[in-house]
Amino acid sequence: MTLFEHVGTARPFVKWAGGKTQLLEEIQKSLPRDMARRPRVYVEPFVGGGAVLFWILQAYPNIERAVIGDINAELIGTYHAIKERVEELIALLARLQSEYIALDADGRADYFLRQRLLFNSKNTTPLETAALFIFLNKTCYNGLYRVNSRGGFNVPHGRYAKPPILDAENLRVVSALLQRVDILCGDFEQTGCYASPDALYYLDPPYKPLSVSSSFTAYAAGGFDDAEQTRLRDFCERITECGAQFIASNSDPQGDEKLFFDRLYQSFSIRRVLAARAVNSNPRGRGSVSEIIISNVTVA
Repeated sequence: MTLFEHVGTARPFVKWAGGKTQLLEEIQKSLPRDMARRPRVYVEPFVGGGAVLFWILQAYPNIERAVIGDINAELIGTYHAIKERVEELIALLARLQSEYIALDADGRADYFLRQRLLFNSKNTTPLETAALFIFLNKTCYNGLYRVNSRGGFNVPHGRYAKPPILDAENLRVVSALLQRVDILCGDFEQTGCYASPDALYYLDPPYKPLSVSSSFTAYAAGGFDDAEQTRLRDFCERITECGAQFIASNSDPQGDEKLFFDRLYQSFSIRRVLAARAVNSNPRGRGSVSEIIISNVTVA
């Protein structure tokens, strides 16, 4: 049984490309030796679905403060809604679920497209946007979050028989956990002000694609190219100079790009691990793949 299978345990409330539920054991191996023995500030600038956040806050109650961020405004707005207005959010999701489940296949597809259009209109309240964000994630194809060049969500309908749109129990548990968390929206560099000898960063940026067709970096308009990967490396060097510790995940490129991260992070530790890929448009592309964990942490 994994951590997230226990009743009453906070777990990710959306499916997210690159989610780290299957990588938690490897991340744990990279944690500082004194992780559980002194107060810490935990910082996660690319929070995504929150798998590492929820796990680490429940496994290490000595963490006095947590700070999360992401450039995806709709995702961060959903975190705020769960933290601050969870019962109202549950009520909206219950309505969406009831209306959707009552329809036949064609009706559901039409309903999905209407909710997607409403979501992209930007004319909804923050609470409505959060409810639509979760609804679309649970009913779209393969749980992807992808936007076009104009920032519009464009993933097609998923056609699931019984999509788990509302999990009220988990949303309430997540809300309680988020009371310990400061939530930011914006670029990862804004979290640099938290760098100190008491800080531990987990960095999970959009991965460098293994191929042109495998890119999942379009979770926000603009993408995350090699220049952004280099900017993140520079950020890691700066927080290291402040005494902060960090763990970062990324893909393990092959072919001509195989040594990209070895060269980029040559002053830090890199190890290769196997991770389960849960989100891929091609079912043959799912399964265990090699990823890398980069760190400045000294472990046992």
